[in-house]
Amino acid sequence: MKEHFQILIIGGGNAGLSVASQLLRKKSSLNIGIIEPSEKHYYQPAWTLVGAGIYDIQDTVRQEKKYIPKNTTWIIDAVTEFMPAENKVLCKSGKEISYDYLVVSPGIQLDWDKIKGLKETLGKNNVSSNYLFEFAPKTWEFIENFKGGTAVFTNPSTPIKCGGAPHKIMYLACDYWKTKGILDKCDVHYISGGGGIFGVPEYAETLVEVLKKYKIITHFNSNVTAINGDTKTVEYETKATDETIKQSLSTLDASCYAIAPHDATAELKKVSMKFDLCHAVPPQSAPEFIKKSPLADPNNPYGFVAVDKYTLQHSHFPNVFSLGDCINAPCSKTGAAIRKQAPVVVANLLAVMDQQKPTALYDGYSACPIPTQHGKLMLAEFDYDNKPKMTFPFDQAKPRWSMWILKTKILPWLYWNKILKGTA
Repeated sequence: MKEHFQILIIGGGNAGLSVASQLLRKKSSLNIGIIEPSEKHYYQPAWTLVGAGIYDIQDTVRQEKKYIPKNTTWIIDAVTEFMPAENKVLCKSGKEISYDYLVVSPGIQLDWDKIKGLKETLGKNNVSSNYLFEFAPKTWEFIENFKGGTAVFTNPSTPIKCGGAPHKIMYLACDYWKTKGILDKCDVHYISGGGGIFGVPEYAETLVEVLKKYKIITHFNSNVTAINGDTKTVEYETKATDETIKQSLSTLDASCYAIAPHDATAELKKVSMKFDLCHAVPPQSAPEFIKKSPLADPNNPYGFVAVDKYTLQHSHFPNVFSLGDCINAPCSKTGAAIRKQAPVVVANLLAVMDQQKPTALYDGYSACPIPTQHGKLMLAEFDYDNKPKMTFPFDQAKPRWSMWILKTKILPWLYWNKILKGTA
């Protein structure tokens, strides 16, 4: 059985539904199909708050059918193959669907198997992750019942969705343990594949002070390879020298937070660390059906879709656009980025349909709301050049209560009521 759509959208998450809604607001006669296998829709930005005991997990999930725009066709299926030269896709059900124009926005893939033992120990042995609906509440259970010891928070070396999430939960956990009076009994470590705590200096300065306040030991350019829940051991590879490790452990020098304490010429070393609690973040990459397709960037090690980073038009197929976590554009993968990408895709797609050149440009804008303690949050906004792009008329590098309210109350309401409906 064959179906055809004027515009076919792959993915019914934030990006896909925002684009569909905005397209119909511009041109209500469009014939749009949306391929999305999940009948549930999740507000994932709140999962950090769930893991910190601040938000109810049930408030982060709703029925997908309530948010599929009227006058579109929802195909409950999954794409297994792209055939862009023939303007069609193949679905898991065996159905072929053809299109005139394609929008690719299926999100990102969580590669749990890339960390040996992680999948098997999730939700047990005080190991959890806020990156899955079922385990975010477990994170809070483990944090709340923690009596002290070594707490390890990990961040992979790959691009990830919500790049701040690995350390957001760490600050909230430390604040809770401080309030509980046990922080002095906690030895907190951040093992990160990144080169520093944050890529934008103005915001990194704030976070360095937060790390010092909680006496968190950082291990940058360190890639977690295995987590053994039974022995409560995390293994990672690093180029840090013994000297820099000693320095970061003994002095809490600010330099060990702002830059990577490693020697690029040093040999890769395997290090293991015992833990009593571990919040793990899996490596991430493009979904497999994108990786193996002609849409993937052959020079991208994670298989992301090849796009012009400004117009978001595909690099080789002019009737294909892509946005969200699956693209190779060098921006931070966040919901805030999608909110700025969606109108660019809509404007440029409609221009191409009218035989015009795409002129709308995406500047790499992204935002990362980082809670530094309960009731205080720093709203980091920036662009491709890692330059701050602050919305409010005050210094957003300073954590504030007002930004906490934005994160915990206003943004969830905006998401369900405005963003998915194409009005924000």
